[in-house]
Amino acid sequence: MKKQFIFFVSIVIISFTVNAQPRETDAVSKNEIIKLGFMVGKWQGSGWMMDRDGSKHHFQQQEDIQFKLDSTAILIEGLGKAEGKIIHNAMAIIAYNKTDSAYSFNSYLSSGLSGTYKAELHHNKLYWYLNENMRYVIEINKAGQWFEIGEMKRGESWFQFFEMTLDKR
Repeated sequence: MKKQFIFFVSIVIISFTVNAQPRETDAVSKNEIIKLGFMVGKWQGSGWMMDRDGSKHHFQQQEDIQFKLDSTAILIEGLGKAEGKIIHNAMAIIAYNKTDSAYSFNSYLSSGLSGTYKAELHHNKLYWYLNENMRYVIEINKAGQWFEIGEMKRGESWFQFFEMTLDKR
């Protein structure tokens, strides 16, 4: 019994030692995530979103965006308020899957809703899609501001329902 115990403990120690060795950062994922570095920083500003009846509702927004895991992921924390009340409290993680050669946008809301969405980088703009008929586009505009729009597809055309402009703090 004592020999079996010593053997078991030895296996556990060897296993822990092998698994505890530093692993190299995935260079492919890191290179792809670094392309999204234009988003990193603390941002604040305002925006609007449109109801189904076409009325616009204005809000104030803060975004805190950081590289994580040796720049192989980006963490986004967003907080939106209107008339002093929180209307948007979300977190997202953007990662790159080198097997699929694609970004993933993992979103989490304070309401408990979450999802993993397709994301693409085109001409220094990040597109992320809730589905094939709804997308958000994030870019840095000529004034150096975070500029984001949300659009819904109607037929072959995209209709804007959301806009946000943020300044780096």
